[in-house]
Amino acid sequence: MTHPSYTAIHTPIRRTKIVATLGPASDRDGVLEAMLNAGVDVVRLNFSHGSADDHRQRLTRVREIADRLGRSVAALGDLQGPKIRIARFQSGAVTLAEGQAFVLDMAMDGDAGTAERVGCDYKTLADDVTAGDRLLLDDGRLVLDVTRVAGQQIHTRVVVGGKLSNNKGINKQGGGLSAPALTDKDKADLKTAVAIGVDYLAVSFPRSAADMQEARELLGAAGAEIGLVAKLERAEAVADTATLNGIIEASEAVMVARGDLGVEIGDAQLIGTQKRIIKQARTLNRAVITATQMMESMIESPLPTRAEVFDVANAVLDGTDAVMLSAETAAGDFPVETIEAMN
Repeated sequence: MTHPSYTAIHTPIRRTKIVATLGPASDRDGVLEAMLNAGVDVVRLNFSHGSADDHRQRLTRVREIADRLGRSVAALGDLQGPKIRIARFQSGAVTLAEGQAFVLDMAMDGDAGTAERVGCDYKTLADDVTAGDRLLLDDGRLVLDVTRVAGQQIHTRVVVGGKLSNNKGINKQGGGLSAPALTDKDKADLKTAVAIGVDYLAVSFPRSAADMQEARELLGAAGAEIGLVAKLERAEAVADTATLNGIIEASEAVMVARGDLGVEIGDAQLIGTQKRIIKQARTLNRAVITATQMMESMIESPLPTRAEVFDVANAVLDGTDAVMLSAETAAGDFPVETIEAMN
């Protein structure tokens, strides 16, 4: 008896790109080449960490390996932006208890923090908050309610306590902080990004199309034509359709930066906002990257959770052009396995 022959089933073509952040984990021997072999389409150079020479060396290695493998791998430079952070504690960390008073003191020495008060690197924060505002520290893990503002001191009451260590970020729920999108460090890093030859440049915390236009003018002054990616992290950026569309149209791509954005608008609002951003970007013919905690558990685990698998799949079904890995590949124990799982 003869059996009918069947055509072999080919591996589906993956149309959604994978962006992987470089860092100490990818610097280990053989890891970067294995990452590129596993399916990385874009490498991210995070200017929040590392020196100009670190970024130059990493990108040089990417170009060399990609040429040898016959692969096209793009480079995304990611500017830090005005990430507002507390200063440092004398002991390195403190524990805040629910209900206790805690002061953010703009005039305080940067290394003198205690369990009662700490300094801040954004010296005009007291001008941006009033009694009744809610501040979120360390990506929302700790919550403070502002009780009063006295000169350069912001007096708060701890709503959700916990361990607080040096240099953790501060967000204001609902947005409204006036820090400019491009700091002096960003302007210096922009020149570095141009010099080392990145293909795209991500601008952090833009509030409007004007912030993206400023970045484009700085690129023009540096003699570079590099695609701009707007990282949507501020509540103001997604507050209304006109502002969102303006930012999208002023960029070559946008990033749904779910970390800071989720802290500012809340997780319940973030779900629909992600879908709205992706839809608007596609309508306006711009690329869109979905980022933050895509496979966070794989920093320490060789396998993703089912929730992470569903999260990545849902972003793809929403129509995202790329998904991004951050600490998973920059500092995790399983960078190659993470890319293989995402692939």
